[in-house]
Amino acid sequence: MSDIHVAPEMWKPAARIAGAAEQIAAPSLTYWQDVRQRLWRNRPAMLGLGFIIVLVIAAIFGPMVSRHNYYDQDLKLSNIPPVFQVYEVTDESGATTRFFFNSGNLNLYEVTDDGRIAGLIRGKKDLLKKQTVFAFGDVEVTLNAATQTLTRGGGVVLAAGGWQWNMSNLFGTDQLGRDVLARQLYGARISLTVALVATLVNFFIGVFYGGIAGYLGGRVDTLMMRVVEVISTIPLTLYVILIMVVFNSGFFSVIIAIGSVYWVDMARIVRGQILTLKQQDYVAAARTMGASTGRILTRHLLPNSIGPILVALTMLIPSAIFIESFMSFIGLGVTPPEASWGTLTSEAVETLRAYPYQMFFPAAAISLTMFAFNFLGDGLRDALDPRLRT
Repeated sequence: MSDIHVAPEMWKPAARIAGAAEQIAAPSLTYWQDVRQRLWRNRPAMLGLGFIIVLVIAAIFGPMVSRHNYYDQDLKLSNIPPVFQVYEVTDESGATTRFFFNSGNLNLYEVTDDGRIAGLIRGKKDLLKKQTVFAFGDVEVTLNAATQTLTRGGGVVLAAGGWQWNMSNLFGTDQLGRDVLARQLYGARISLTVALVATLVNFFIGVFYGGIAGYLGGRVDTLMMRVVEVISTIPLTLYVILIMVVFNSGFFSVIIAIGSVYWVDMARIVRGQILTLKQQDYVAAARTMGASTGRILTRHLLPNSIGPILVALTMLIPSAIFIESFMSFIGLGVTPPEASWGTLTSEAVETLRAYPYQMFFPAAAISLTMFAFNFLGDGLRDALDPRLRT
């Protein structure tokens, strides 16, 4: 093995700068600044937060700028899909008519050049031959209901052109001719209202109820927790049914049901945190200095439990949204003509095979909203954990 020669200049001592050892290489960050930076680096959490912000903006301002509302009906334009194939027929005078064939209800609709629905095209039906004849100037187009094919004079089968997005109703229409997008946006308002109610209830009832039970302890804690156990053993569906007997069915009944029982999980979480934190030295010091129970609870204990509270809150919100959707799906939520994601899904079940898009949009909205809140909750849990601080 040959010897390795090291140049003498490589053994020179490094330059010493006064105060370099005490210099902090990275800027000092507070706890919440570090939380914000770690949350910002969590891409799924930021995508979830971005989706929630977009959903809130769309729910507030979408119905205001929409040309449709959630209750107007037009049976002539029922079950129109959001995307369709366009046919073109040119008569001898050179006039061209663009239309699309709705295979679900066997109707033809005239389409403008920019993709808007101009109206229903009437035809003459022959029940014996199961055919419908449509006149476009001097050209006749025959619809065979059995084979669902369009032929013009001479038996020439019409070939469909390219796909066209429905610019009159971007998400299509339902079985009563109502705009699906407008009803989707209104349903977002219902879901976000439920999320707001769940947030307020958990903060003002669950947090303080659990905090008082955990801090006082003893018989007070035992009594308060027995109340929580009794409430949690009764199914939420039964609460809604009982409330409907008193206040009739509707969204108001769902709000009361969620507001009256949804805080029990948060109360348990906060109680567990308070039982741990009240043994700390700073709580004993505050008690020695004469601080009242309310001050110790609101200024010392609850602020130090804010991390688990925020995480639990973001996890409970999608559960509340799902509960409202399920209640509306089984007919215990909002009443027609009001729309929620649950009622939209319930109505779409009847026409799922023929018009799957009516099921896709509300189901996708529920799924994406729950994913967004769960991703945000996971990101907050990691960002608020001081053990993961770098």
